[in-house]
Amino acid sequence: MNNLNEVTSQYKPGAVTSLENELILNWYPPRILGRLDGMGYRSLLELGLGHGYTTALFNRHFTRHVVVEGASVVIDLFRQNYPDLTIELVEGYFEHFSSDEQFDVVMMGFILEHVDDPGLILRRFRKHLLPGGRLYVAVPNAKSLNRRLGLAMGKIGDIYELNANDHALGHQRQFCRDTLKALLHEEGYQVTWEEGIYLKPLPLGYMQTMPEFEENLRAMCEVGVDFPDLCVGLLMEVQVS
Repeated sequence: MNNLNEVTSQYKPGAVTSLENELILNWYPPRILGRLDGMGYRSLLELGLGHGYTTALFNRHFTRHVVVEGASVVIDLFRQNYPDLTIELVEGYFEHFSSDEQFDVVMMGFILEHVDDPGLILRRFRKHLLPGGRLYVAVPNAKSLNRRLGLAMGKIGDIYELNANDHALGHQRQFCRDTLKALLHEEGYQVTWEEGIYLKPLPLGYMQTMPEFEENLRAMCEVGVDFPDLCVGLLMEVQVS
């Protein structure tokens, strides 16, 4: 098991990936909240703090909000940036989390690519879902349009290959739509809804030279919801089978 503090450079201010991380991590929580609107769900168990964006967005919509995080550096940054959020923060690895509590919603936003055994995490946290509860999973997509282009250009040798950015972020694997669905089904879940996150046609450096750059980024998110196979990220809602 990795020391998570050793792979936190991209979670600090000024990181190379910060612009796109901020875009993605502020985009998909409202999509999930739209799914939950009017359903009366009150409790949330969230795995990982990341940059804190998703935790801050979700926090105002749940009366009970528990977050599990294993990197003390990330926890310290979060507390500096969000001192007033009312959450219960549990410091520890997901594999070691122990509780009898069940929740309306469990959130696994961009964490399954980091862990040693994604199946183990899915099995362990299934028991924390209340009957009728929902689990949301978001992961990077190995078969995104920009990675497909990189493969065709010879920039990567295999569509599932980890690049330097993956290693900096502590990623251990790449998923695609098929492999993620197969894993979820294997661990006793059924997919009830899915969409793509951020349809990225070109490297960020090229896109930053385009006019209306920010408008284009938002459009790429809006268009991407209907094309998960080509998007940078995959988002799925699942329930226990």
